[in-house]
Amino acid sequence: MDHIRGAGHRTLGNDAKLVQQPGQKPNLVFLVIGETARAQNQSYEGYAKPTNQYTQAIPDVVYFTKMTSCGTATAISVPCMFSNMKRTSYDANRARNSEGLLDILHKAGVSVFWKDNDEGCKGVCDRVPNVTINTQKDGKYCDGDTCYDMALMQNIDDDIKADGKNTLISLHLIGSHGPTYYKRYPQEFRKFMPDCPRSDIENCSQEQLVNTYDNTLLYTDYMVSQVIEKAKQYQDKYNVAVIYLSDHGESLGENGLYLHGTPYSVAPAQQTHVPMLFWLSDGYVKAQGIDMQCLKSNAANKDVSQDNLFHTVLSAMNVQTSERDPQLDILAACRPSQK
Repeated sequence: MDHIRGAGHRTLGNDAKLVQQPGQKPNLVFLVIGETARAQNQSYEGYAKPTNQYTQAIPDVVYFTKMTSCGTATAISVPCMFSNMKRTSYDANRARNSEGLLDILHKAGVSVFWKDNDEGCKGVCDRVPNVTINTQKDGKYCDGDTCYDMALMQNIDDDIKADGKNTLISLHLIGSHGPTYYKRYPQEFRKFMPDCPRSDIENCSQEQLVNTYDNTLLYTDYMVSQVIEKAKQYQDKYNVAVIYLSDHGESLGENGLYLHGTPYSVAPAQQTHVPMLFWLSDGYVKAQGIDMQCLKSNAANKDVSQDNLFHTVLSAMNVQTSERDPQLDILAACRPSQK
């Protein structure tokens, strides 16, 4: 966009290049950015309800138990995680006037595509191919006002260009966006009952509110499982991987707080402790030289944050640039050749 390219626009990663072994398949990575999912209500975290029953049924999904967000609202977390700035030094104005992760990938020759079912990409996809789901268009998943996230998977094969290039498909979910949680999942995902099919959540019981929210997590988990199944269909042509990360969490009445957006310095863990998971195909693991036991151990024990995403995705796509900090690259720690 012109105003972004104007005075003060900061370019990044002009030295970016693909570094890939000759004869190696290109990478196809799906980066799924969630909305308002909190870690506390994930089965992976020991939560009593089976909110992750779909991805937990898939072998070798790696779940990160100690992931924290950069902000407590999408407008901060999304630009922050796609920037090269850490949370502690994040400057929204600087991010707005700077290139980010997707720009660097694009410069290196990666085919990048952003598909949105939330409230836009907050500037991170402005200079790469992107599309927002039309809520009016599709009767199967959309009601004219909002769409279920599975609308993102419609015609997804058309979004993967058959050009043999390293490809990143980023899917931005509406996920668990409140307060109208009940609009985030179809009838068949009303598993946890009684739920609260109304927007004035203050008139629902705590049990109804939590059930409704948990149904949104279940549907998101189903969505992520479907992305993984789609990725598997491309294993003959690509080394495939899926990364899922939520932007921020949610308060559901704890200490009298609801929704999100509490200033970070006083925000409760419900708003800052978020889920992240990786699924890496056998071909991807082999080509990248990743020690999966190391990755699983680190995912269970090491503190990570959205600061890591920028550097990890560059690494996942085999993009070399001076902007990448190996210390913040989650994969580098588990590549024996890079230890």
